[in-house]
Amino acid sequence: MSQLQKKYGLPTAICMVVGTVIGSGVFFKAQNVLAATGGNMPLGILAWVITGALMIVCAQQFASMAMKYQKVSGVVDYAEMTCGKDYAYYLAWFMLHIYYPCMTSVLAWVSARYFGVLFGWGVASTEVMVLSGFFLIASYSLNAMSPKLAGKFQVSATVIKLIPIALMAVVGTCAGMLNGTLPTNFSTVVSDVEVSSGLFAAIVATVFAYDGWIVATSINAELENPKKNLPLALSLGSLIVVSVYVLYYIGVAGGASNAVLIAEGATTSFTNIFGNVGGMALNICIVISCLGTLNGLMVAVTRSMYAIASRGEGPNPQMFSQIDGSTNMVTNSSIYGLLICAIWSVYFYGANLTSGWFGLFNFDSSELPIVTIYGMYIPIFILWMKKEKDESTFKRFILPVLAIIACGFMVFAAIYAHGITPYLTAKANGTFACPIIFYLIVFAFIMVAGAVFRKPKK
Repeated sequence: MSQLQKKYGLPTAICMVVGTVIGSGVFFKAQNVLAATGGNMPLGILAWVITGALMIVCAQQFASMAMKYQKVSGVVDYAEMTCGKDYAYYLAWFMLHIYYPCMTSVLAWVSARYFGVLFGWGVASTEVMVLSGFFLIASYSLNAMSPKLAGKFQVSATVIKLIPIALMAVVGTCAGMLNGTLPTNFSTVVSDVEVSSGLFAAIVATVFAYDGWIVATSINAELENPKKNLPLALSLGSLIVVSVYVLYYIGVAGGASNAVLIAEGATTSFTNIFGNVGGMALNICIVISCLGTLNGLMVAVTRSMYAIASRGEGPNPQMFSQIDGSTNMVTNSSIYGLLICAIWSVYFYGANLTSGWFGLFNFDSSELPIVTIYGMYIPIFILWMKKEKDESTFKRFILPVLAIIACGFMVFAAIYAHGITPYLTAKANGTFACPIIFYLIVFAFIMVAGAVFRKPKK
């Protein structure tokens, strides 16, 4: 069987971390954080810092694993080496059918949403949804036809996306201090919100913005010197992300009042500070930023079925483990990944952008899958402590325990924010809804399907 070539270096790996994490979330989730905290700026910053610290801890633990394990697909390899092949299979199945495609479909819509701002299109308009589908197919085509070009685009998009973030962080902060907007936003709130509920809701909102760093492990087999470069990319990339997010969040508050930001989003702050032309130019940079994140996620989703098939498992492993001789790309795996993304795109539109097509089964597909995968990391960290007896005390016990606490906290925050008891919702046409419970039903159905389609390795 053909092998994937070593085609990516350390800069691409770092850009996979930074470029995939920093994308749409920092722009449209800043509005969600402000809304969750009632415009309480210090509480919002605390949420960004806490989630960033949790990401850094988990990334450091995976960095330790990357120095020991190298096979095909990063986190799936780590699961196999610690928890065994059964757990690795179901983790890979979840990432293929829920985690990666949910994130990818949302990013395609967000990219189209910010592009639509330039023309005054609505967030759920026909134009935005058609463009969302186009971005999804274009990203797939780029990765399927030229993986090297996709890697170069990832680097370029990462550099471009830092332009509006850096400008807003610096200029927005300075302007806000001079005109008094920033001190006012820090000292007043829009509405009174219970600190604990507001903080947990804000943390869950920032989870989407911080998600994506694990995507870098998906190119493990195609990365030059992965045992050195992957840990470096995870460590450096995560530190860069946290710093950028906090500075940007403060800068945005310098361009408009918290009440306006909650109602209209961060684009208003850009326009107020840089004018209509400058705001439009920076908005274009935001679109490129989102497309870079979309590209990074597409890199992962196109390789997900291959990660399963290369182990001789899943439906038709011989077909899905094939590698194209001319492009060195897993073409069949890519097509399947695109199909799953399309399905979740339809779900996201129906459940989150309309009055609710799916009744009780309407849930936020941009947040709950992320929290789920944090929960699925916990057994990996536990078994690492049991098996890796040659590691130092810090790497064997202290770091994984911190990572387990971080993951457990994320799961608790999601339950606290979304709730596990039914509640009345107008979105579901006046019926009762319970997002987490019904999300778990969908999760269980997909995992059972994975058991049905699983084939033992010969």
